[in-house]
Amino acid sequence: MKTPGRFFFTFAAVLLLGLMALLAGGAVRRESVTFDEIAHIGAGVSYLQKLDLRMNEEHPPLAKVVAALPLVLRGAHADYSHISWTISSKMFYQFLGEWVFGHWFLMRWNDPYSTVMWARAPMLLMTLLVGFILYICGSRLGSPWGGLLCLAAFVTMPAFIAFGPLVITDIAVTLFWVLTVWQLPNMWRSPTRGTVVKFGLVLAGALLSKFSSGLLFFVFIGFALSLRFKPLPEQPVEKAELRRWRRRAWRNIAKGTLWAALFVYIVYFVLSWNQPTDSFQIIPHFPASPVLRRLLMPVWIYLRGLAGFALSASSRPTFVLGHAYSHGVWFYFPALFLLKSQLAFLLLLLLAIATALLVKRRSPAQSAIPSGMELQWRSVWVSLVVFVAACLLNRLDISIRHFSVALALIVLLLAPLPRMLGLLRDAMPHRARVGNWLAIALVLASIVTAIRVYPNYFPYLNMLSMGRPGYTLVNDSNLDWNQALPEVESFVRQRRLKQVLLDEYGFSEPAAYVPQALLWDCQQPAPHDGGQWAVVSANYMLDSGNCIWLLQYQHQALAGGSMYAVQLPEVIPAAGQPGGPPLPADYRYVGGMQNTEGLSVFLKCVRDPQQLQPTMDRFMAMAENYRKKK
Repeated sequence: MKTPGRFFFTFAAVLLLGLMALLAGGAVRRESVTFDEIAHIGAGVSYLQKLDLRMNEEHPPLAKVVAALPLVLRGAHADYSHISWTISSKMFYQFLGEWVFGHWFLMRWNDPYSTVMWARAPMLLMTLLVGFILYICGSRLGSPWGGLLCLAAFVTMPAFIAFGPLVITDIAVTLFWVLTVWQLPNMWRSPTRGTVVKFGLVLAGALLSKFSSGLLFFVFIGFALSLRFKPLPEQPVEKAELRRWRRRAWRNIAKGTLWAALFVYIVYFVLSWNQPTDSFQIIPHFPASPVLRRLLMPVWIYLRGLAGFALSASSRPTFVLGHAYSHGVWFYFPALFLLKSQLAFLLLLLLAIATALLVKRRSPAQSAIPSGMELQWRSVWVSLVVFVAACLLNRLDISIRHFSVALALIVLLLAPLPRMLGLLRDAMPHRARVGNWLAIALVLASIVTAIRVYPNYFPYLNMLSMGRPGYTLVNDSNLDWNQALPEVESFVRQRRLKQVLLDEYGFSEPAAYVPQALLWDCQQPAPHDGGQWAVVSANYMLDSGNCIWLLQYQHQALAGGSMYAVQLPEVIPAAGQPGGPPLPADYRYVGGMQNTEGLSVFLKCVRDPQQLQPTMDRFMAMAENYRKKK
């Protein structure tokens, strides 16, 4: 059969990317601002308008700057005399101030709908760019059919459709991780200076996207070790030449890393140009100290952000498969991967494994990877092993979005499948034909499922959930990230309600999305709440709250099960009684906290920013008392 021409594959790739643009773009247009976006959008705008990186230091700036660019060009307004900005110049204060500043930027100083939409537009384009890169890499690792297979798997993956267009760091680090891994083998191929600089540029992009991209340095080591234990055809055979080959590669990696450090430094230097250097207490005042502090400021901010990231990435309680754990568990991401990936995608992976085993047995001399691509293939799967190992060892288990890099690399593992089926055509024509039709059927099933699930991709679970509600299996942004408020408003309008009790998974004031909402605590209902409608995040049913008692009454799932609308009984039973709320001893809180200090503190400061200073004073006093006790 004649292979289609280049136009066919280009047209098919454009159609698939167009499908993702419609699904992901249409979904985010129907969603309210999510939890982390509150801090990220306001921070990104301040970076560009003020050249000051004080906000959200715990994440590098790239994704936030990209998202903020259209807002700044459109003249978005931020009040830099506001206490949330001025107080955040002090050490540690920004960890609270950034949320208040972000909320006021979105909800008070600008229109939340248009602001969030314009901020997400560049992130959607970045998501489509990831798909395009996977198509190009997949085509080279297998064939043009392999590239289309990878692209089809990516554009229909619920995790990427849900999280890709959001103003968060995950899609940015995924893009630059894949590019860095793809460029890495070139460091062994006597590259030109331009190639080394290109490697440094994409590595810098990863480092500017997310601090966890530091794992790439372990990838470099793992890749080099793999070439020692299992050589590839490109490697020299003679020992002296092989030694020079290896040393040259490490020199190139070192040069590329230095270029990356320079690029990162320049970005931080420009974006922190107006940031006060008062935090440099270690450098005494002398005539040249202002210049020295300014030159060292980028390094200081990066290291301070890295320390903040390390602190925030420490272990915390988690919830998965119906069980709450006081710490992260190794099987968290494998379980999420199996539950939140399309079943058709999982079957495609099984088909690829089975086909690879058949090719290995029938044609051991033939390679499924095209000649000259062996180093790239090795780099992809070594980086996957390193990233997955880090996820299994990590004790901060929150969301499938933190597994985005692994998901993209797993997609690339499908690239050789069409080529492998072609290798089987002569020896096993029937099985090869069945494999081809099965692959086509699974791709079509993925497309149909992605369209059918629209627009509720956050709480998506496949058939392996056995029909169990999402709140019994997963938590946090795997289920609800406060994105469903527009659907709450639709429910309120349909019911013609003048007031609705709302317990959202966040701390922002919901009036912009649901004017009729009255903030509520599903664990502590008041007697006068009886008979009213309440809308509660699914996260509060079993994990971050203990509100399963509500589902004994008339209820309706909203946004695919992200939230639940409940008709409260006219008389709410007393706490601890059948049909009533839990006793205080049975309360549960977001993040496994032991008291209500969590989101309520942020909400209090969001409503009244003058509470920022007293709240920080109290936190500082608590930290000092804890230090003295130790």
